[in-house]
Amino acid sequence: MGQFEYKNGVLHAEGVSVSQLAEEMSTPLYIYSHEALVSHFRAFDEAFSGVPHLICFAMKSNSNLAILRLFSELGGGLDIVSGGELFRGVEAGVPAERVVFAGVGKSDDEIAYALEQGVLMFNVESEDELRNIDRVAGRVGKPASIAVRVNPDVDPKTHPYISTGLKKSKFGIDIARAREQYRTAAELPNIRAIGLHCHIGSQITETGPFAEAAGKVADCVRVLREDSHDIRYVNVGGGLGITYHDEAPPTPAEYAGAILPQFKDLGCTLVFEPGRVISGNAGIMVTRVLYGKENEEKRFVIIDAGMNDLIRPALYQAYQGVLPVEEAVQSRPRRKVDLVGPVCESGDYLAQDRELPELQRNDLLAIMSSGAYGFTMASNYNSRPRPPEILVHGSEYHVIRERESYGDLIRGESIPAFITGESG
Repeated sequence: MGQFEYKNGVLHAEGVSVSQLAEEMSTPLYIYSHEALVSHFRAFDEAFSGVPHLICFAMKSNSNLAILRLFSELGGGLDIVSGGELFRGVEAGVPAERVVFAGVGKSDDEIAYALEQGVLMFNVESEDELRNIDRVAGRVGKPASIAVRVNPDVDPKTHPYISTGLKKSKFGIDIARAREQYRTAAELPNIRAIGLHCHIGSQITETGPFAEAAGKVADCVRVLREDSHDIRYVNVGGGLGITYHDEAPPTPAEYAGAILPQFKDLGCTLVFEPGRVISGNAGIMVTRVLYGKENEEKRFVIIDAGMNDLIRPALYQAYQGVLPVEEAVQSRPRRKVDLVGPVCESGDYLAQDRELPELQRNDLLAIMSSGAYGFTMASNYNSRPRPPEILVHGSEYHVIRERESYGDLIRGESIPAFITGESG
């Protein structure tokens, strides 16, 4: 995370003081580095420069309009999993022909909306869905381009919650049934099977699972072509991991080296769905220490950010680095503490049994690697307004999402007259 470093004793995001932003914007808040986002995208893009490809950013990792537009300007598209994400992409100005629609539970309205917008293709997760897309496409009067998502039964060696390529996963269709599914697709009048899709999981930190899955997918494409299916796109998903703590994930170039040999003779356009590897280490969340608390068993440091602001540690037991904003804090004696938030849940923590410097009221902390699955998974639990998002560009910063107000919390709600006793 080279764009987040100490300068003159204070953590900076590029050329902007994180302490200054915290004072002006209050806490908690999310800060993203424009330079990091661009460099991470380009590193992935350049790794595959020798083959036809399309990078569809997995916007579930970070769906801010400004960031979506940034990647679109760099030539990228989007991997979406809902009609709302498609709407965001359209509002951000991303061309629909660079959008792939994934997810196991697309509704009829979402399918129709995507057809009307002209998305590149749907990643189909079941035969029921395939037949339903055909029905909706017939009603809308627009054929649907699809890629069946095959499940290669490859262990990605990651957290069970983000492992999607095993037979027991809810995602995809057993790769052994691919021929059957494509035969069905060929019989449906409103379906155009143009691709094959596979995604085995997230936060994968070695190339072996990717290479194994790529080999199975490439073999599947050859079999489908023998059956006269015009497979022009191979969507290999995303999942390349990042460094949160002591992981040593492959670089995009190493990832490319592991999978490209499998596809060299297919002549397909490769589609990628990276998310975390581009946005994860391009952002931080900043929080302020409120109180200290100690009992016979534990020392707690209570901060103003909670699991509603950043749920990964509570949901996945995930590690996120913690860095004091003021460098001098690093020289204080260290203690093992739980870093906990104000949410009324015992699971509300951002770090457990972590050795940190002695923290005092009003100390600022940066929760590192928060650019992916941070704000997008935030909620209003405990009626807490969600934080603002800030994009830093050199020595400038821009508020790309304002902090929610209390009024935002009740927007759209109403109290019916039969409760209030009011008439008419």
